[in-house]
Amino acid sequence: MRRAILCLNVPILALLIVSSLVPQASARTKIRVLCWSERTEPATVYPNGLNGALVEMFAKDHDIIAKYANLYDPDQGLTQQALANTDVLIWFGHQKHKDVTPEHVDLIVKRVREGMGFMPLHSAHYSHPFQQILETIAKERGTPLQGTPGSWGKVTNQGKPETIHVVDPKHPIARGVKDFKIPKTETYDNPFNAPAPDAKILEGRYEGGRQDGSDGLLWSFGAGKVFYFRPGHETYPIFYQAEVRRILMNAVHFLASKPT
Repeated sequence: MRRAILCLNVPILALLIVSSLVPQASARTKIRVLCWSERTEPATVYPNGLNGALVEMFAKDHDIIAKYANLYDPDQGLTQQALANTDVLIWFGHQKHKDVTPEHVDLIVKRVREGMGFMPLHSAHYSHPFQQILETIAKERGTPLQGTPGSWGKVTNQGKPETIHVVDPKHPIARGVKDFKIPKTETYDNPFNAPAPDAKILEGRYEGGRQDGSDGLLWSFGAGKVFYFRPGHETYPIFYQAEVRRILMNAVHFLASKPT
């Protein structure tokens, strides 16, 4: 009788062990996203900041744990520990690029090279981490950039519409996205001073037929990946648009993925 009880207990014990391990394994595989902003975006458009809007969006994806940080947090929200616990860093900056300390810039670039994904948004083309990454990629390719890294030929904010074309529909970042229109956006005209991307996923056509071709660009940097999403302006609710949110969600999953 005792032997029968022991035999019955073995599978139950095994089941308990497995079930206790599953939540821990699941927690370890969640993508840790840090949404950073300098917080100059107007509260009338983004009441909790652009980064707050993104955290709210990512909360709907059970595979993502998203947090937000900003320029006014202790250590600018960019401590070594915070970055070590980040799989993908999303960055919005516009007016205060120079306020980010060189030490924090170097920490970010180091983490990207080690494998952290990095996604600068719109006017973050002038952010110092992105500029340093672009400049380094160009130098390592033997074709140093001339002039300011990440600069555009001309920028105008007239609130004109832009049609976004998906030029690489098979790329994971474009999954579930077809060509779409942004009703109002800022205009960025070529040339874009950056090394040639490893992949161009999105290109835009402005009203009147002007095409910039640089709306979704991807680079590899060491063990990390960098995706620049150009559309946007903090005075327009672009980051609430369904297609934009799908792209950003896809990009987080792609940037966090590792070679198999």
